[in-house]
Amino acid sequence: MGISLPLFVWDVHPTLFTIGPVEVRYYGLMWALGFIISAYIISNIMKREGYPEKTFDSFFWYALLSTVIGSRLGHCLFYAPGYYLTHPIEILYIHQGGMASHGAAVGLLVGLWLFSRKNKIPYIWSLDRIGILVAISGALVRIGNFMNSEIFGRPTSLPWGVEFVLSNEWNTLYKGLPCHPTQLYEALAYLIIFVVFLWLYYRKNLAQRRPGAMFGIFLIALFGIRFLIEFIKNPQEDFEVGMILNMGQLLSIPFIVAGCVLLYHAYRAPEKKLEKK
Repeated sequence: MGISLPLFVWDVHPTLFTIGPVEVRYYGLMWALGFIISAYIISNIMKREGYPEKTFDSFFWYALLSTVIGSRLGHCLFYAPGYYLTHPIEILYIHQGGMASHGAAVGLLVGLWLFSRKNKIPYIWSLDRIGILVAISGALVRIGNFMNSEIFGRPTSLPWGVEFVLSNEWNTLYKGLPCHPTQLYEALAYLIIFVVFLWLYYRKNLAQRRPGAMFGIFLIALFGIRFLIEFIKNPQEDFEVGMILNMGQLLSIPFIVAGCVLLYHAYRAPEKKLEKK
């Protein structure tokens, strides 16, 4: 079956503008926008549940630092450990790119544990509410990946295939062939998760009624989607070529299993009654 002509030829430069030697990229802006929206939402959640402003400040900084550190270390240690262990100083060169969502997840789990311990808040409280923030932030980061013409999929005959003409990888492997815009598939999926989780939290009060349920659903949904989309995604590293399951899928499996365990225990436990205000 032949490959049809693409609906899109993506030739947008990843740099929005420059200020002297400093480049302002869409990708960085998407990260920043994700943190701004997340800060607004978690501030609203904490006010709704009666927490003081200092608790919000603590949550924000623990989440921000653990996400950035975790995503960078995840990229370096999961995808290129041989290089970065022999060039450790380059782990600090975040401006050169290289962030991993699974590393961000691990870093965030550690950061939220430290936050919860310091502020004497149940760990599961933090986990149940973080899914809302991660979903919208993840959607924006994937849009940033699209702007960077990176992490795209394999060639496709579907009418919405995209030619990433500014990508060296695409020009080397698939020049002339439209590919799956897997970044947008993930972004759309994460936006749906975000909307559903707002509904579960604000309308159904699921986080208060069944602690652990929202985080369990989040792990299953987000990493389940990631696992499936990886089948049509182009390998990110050379060592993944020929693997039955790539690194992203292998790293997703433990999160999906953990989500199933959390969901089982959340619904096995008695439902908590909400206090009337």
